[in-house]
Amino acid sequence: MLLLLGIGGCKHNEPTKDTLLKAEAVNSNVPGESDFEDLNGNPVVLSNFKGKRVVLNYWATWCRPCIAEMPSIRRAQDILEKEGYVFLLASDQAVETIREFQQKKGFDFTYLKFTGSLAEQQINALPASFIYNSKGELQFKVMGAKEWDSPESLEELKHVP
Repeated sequence: MLLLLGIGGCKHNEPTKDTLLKAEAVNSNVPGESDFEDLNGNPVVLSNFKGKRVVLNYWATWCRPCIAEMPSIRRAQDILEKEGYVFLLASDQAVETIREFQQKKGFDFTYLKFTGSLAEQQINALPASFIYNSKGELQFKVMGAKEWDSPESLEELKHVP
């Protein structure tokens, strides 16, 4: 059973525009106000990021496609910072597991502990990313891994209001 979850739980897509789904085609529920915590247990509320564009990436330490896309997420984060973007990486794993991963891999991200339900967000495979505009409205959902720093991806993200 765990093997099946491991095989079906990660999704790797070629970085095509097909991985971007318009918000109308997906569940546009914004995660609950108490669904995230920083690694110190402090609540993180997505509405606090209004005025910024947000890429919220759901991932797991056991998900190879999740880890494989992290270098491109980091490069995109550096490029898009001046465009008003914030990248948040959320995992439902234990905080200790996330911290160990952070220390071992050395990726400099804002990691969050997700305490909500992946099913309620219609996430059935990882990685999954949600892109919110500066008003906090869901614009796109990306299912599977993506080359976040490709010219096409950067151009798509720059056009989010």
